[in-house]
Amino acid sequence: MISAKLDPHFTDAFFSADSNNQQIENPVTGDRMTILRSTYDTNGEYVKFLFQLPPGSQGSPLHYHDTKTEIFEVLRGSLEMEVGEKGNIRVLQPGEVLQVPAGMHHSFRNTSDDWVTFTSEVRPAGEFEHFIRSLYGLAINNKVNKEGMPTNLLQFALLIKKADTIIVGPPMFVQKLIVTVLATIAHFLKVDKSLVKYK
Repeated sequence: MISAKLDPHFTDAFFSADSNNQQIENPVTGDRMTILRSTYDTNGEYVKFLFQLPPGSQGSPLHYHDTKTEIFEVLRGSLEMEVGEKGNIRVLQPGEVLQVPAGMHHSFRNTSDDWVTFTSEVRPAGEFEHFIRSLYGLAINNKVNKEGMPTNLLQFALLIKKADTIIVGPPMFVQKLIVTVLATIAHFLKVDKSLVKYK
């Protein structure tokens, strides 16, 4: 668990006045998330989050989304991103925006000694909000590993589908087949009902 202090500059000034501003802290990875614009707020057009990553946070593994565009904007600190070709590193500074189209490989992390605060806007929203809420909820309920990923493979498969996410590495066809099979089993066993409370 990360023991670093929260960014003292994390204030309500970043929050949208017409949103629920639901804040969730991940007790395993130490990062913090606020929903600035929910799926409901935008009628599914997009969902927008504010994230804080503590120093040394690994963020996300290299991945891509089949149908979603993701827009990153750094507010404070520096965010290291791997975008496009493997090894293509960009470090975003405050005020910089990066749009990652569907199908483009990307990951993010905080390699600095200070907190980084940034927003992530996902278009269209789909079930991405439920995916994020579930990751944080499972972490709070001690049902994730030290990287913050679900320890239950059936739950993991359901969430990967909700996020429209492909992890870079395993062959795409094999990965999609495995996730589809596991998600089907999860629905049959009603494992999906264990994630409803995180909506």
